[in-house]
Amino acid sequence: MSATVLAANDIVKTFGNFTALDHVGFELGRGKVLGVVGESGSGKSTLGRIVMRLLTPDSGTVSLAGQDLFGLSRRDLRKARRRIQLVPQDPRTSLNPTMTVRQNLYFQLRAQGVARVDWAATSTRLLAQVSLTADYLHAYPHELSGGQAQRIAIARSIANNPDVLVCDEAVSALDKSVQAQVLNTFAQLQADTGIAMFFITHDLAVIEHIADDVLVLDRGRAVEQGVTKEVLATPQDAYTRELLAARPLIAPVTSR
Repeated sequence: MSATVLAANDIVKTFGNFTALDHVGFELGRGKVLGVVGESGSGKSTLGRIVMRLLTPDSGTVSLAGQDLFGLSRRDLRKARRRIQLVPQDPRTSLNPTMTVRQNLYFQLRAQGVARVDWAATSTRLLAQVSLTADYLHAYPHELSGGQAQRIAIARSIANNPDVLVCDEAVSALDKSVQAQVLNTFAQLQADTGIAMFFITHDLAVIEHIADDVLVLDRGRAVEQGVTKEVLATPQDAYTRELLAARPLIAPVTSR
């Protein structure tokens, strides 16, 4: 079994009288992909914001490589944030529209403390890792397709070789053929670098292709979790069976 890089235990989060997460926990192994699936209101994005330390749980713990994320000093938290990065649903919200791809990448590299002398070579390497050529460095975000923009967002997120990517509905805004291409990019990146992924989606078809393990959330509760192939082959909870029945078909992606 791979070492645990990200874990949550007994997470509770409420908003007034609404319970968004009800004693939820998980373990994400180094180099593995954990799919977190559920419909709108299931609590999956709330859990993602908590593991990014953008929200504070009412109770429970989150650890990154054994460090309690909510017990870190400000200085140690800055270091920890470099090790867990976000790939958003809509890359156009994270890319500055007035800056070229090169400038967007340079901004990220500077923020991550990469030496200026390495920015050009690193930017070219990052684009290659997401199957884009250096020609895209000159483009502005509005000149990119949705799939290309998402690959740029992925390239930004891996600029400092993080341990974990939190992918929040990272392919849901794309059409099915482009979804397959971006999923291929994620799968190849994971195979090449061994990065772990916390992959949030409402779509079990996506989970089926990308995730080693799955956590199914329904109205803030973890109703099922385990090895993806086993859960999808013999779902134990009625809610999981409903999600399976509703899953759309997507174009095949490369085997992981």
